Amino acid sequence: MYPVTHRTIQTIRACRAAGPSAIWRHWWLWWRWLAALLLAAAAVLGLLAAPAAQAGERLDRIMEKKLLRVGTPGDYRPFAIKTEGGYSGHDIDLIELIAKELGVRIEYVPTTWKTLLPDLQADRFDIAIGGITRNVARLSQADMLPGYAPFGKVALVRAEHKDRFTTLQSLNQPDVRVIKNPGGTNELFVDAHLGQAQVRTHEHNAQIPALIAEGQGDVMITETYEALHYARADPRLHAAFIEQPLTPRNWLGFLLPLDDADYRRVMHFVWQQMHERGQLREAQTKWLAP
Repeated sequence: MYPVTHRTIQTIRACRAAGPSAIWRHWWLWWRWLAALLLAAAAVLGLLAAPAAQAGERLDRIMEKKLLRVGTPGDYRPFAIKTEGGYSGHDIDLIELIAKELGVRIEYVPTTWKTLLPDLQADRFDIAIGGITRNVARLSQADMLPGYAPFGKVALVRAEHKDRFTTLQSLNQPDVRVIKNPGGTNELFVDAHLGQAQVRTHEHNAQIPALIAEGQGDVMITETYEALHYARADPRLHAAFIEQPLTPRNWLGFLLPLDDADYRRVMHFVWQQMHERGQLREAQTKWLAP
């Protein structure tokens, strides 16, 4: 119970003297004040209960430890490939520029196309790179930096078969042997469009071009830049559908977790800086120019 003060008694007497309308007006103002107070309290509680996405914990950890954990399958030329000498490629150059801007070092964390998103969400790394296609499925569960390297789905085939494979229908035949890598958008395309072909899965994406060249398979579905890279490196191979890809144009992007808005904001800012400085263009010229 609230105590009845002298001021309260005076207010009641004044309202009684003024009539019923004054009493009603007094209590309406009082309830209005109480409602405003409750709304303010709810807003404060909402801020206190807000998700960690606003807390900046990931960014704080990166800057405190001076360490950026970078996940990549490391099997997709010319974007990110792991060899005995370490990692190299278009995306590797860019992530090293980002780390330099942040003033941190990089720890590369191996992952696979199949476990890319689960590993990101399990906090195994802070960013994923390596030729990752931007699409609705990924953006519904993660953030991605602005797109780069526009491409379409194409086919890597043997040079002797370049006149054989000229349409999607020519790929989708019972006597065509398709080798796919599990877990990515290339596998989704194969499963959706090449159901009549002989399809087998090979775990190591970077090994599939050699299998095609050696005649152990006929077709590898991939993207524009990977097909061009292997066709230039090995005269036994041909990049089919380059001029007219099998899919509409799409873009690649770096994958970010959703748990820290501060971190995402900083990474988008650094990317924009790299664009304005011409560093994205320099990497494209070095790795992706025809």
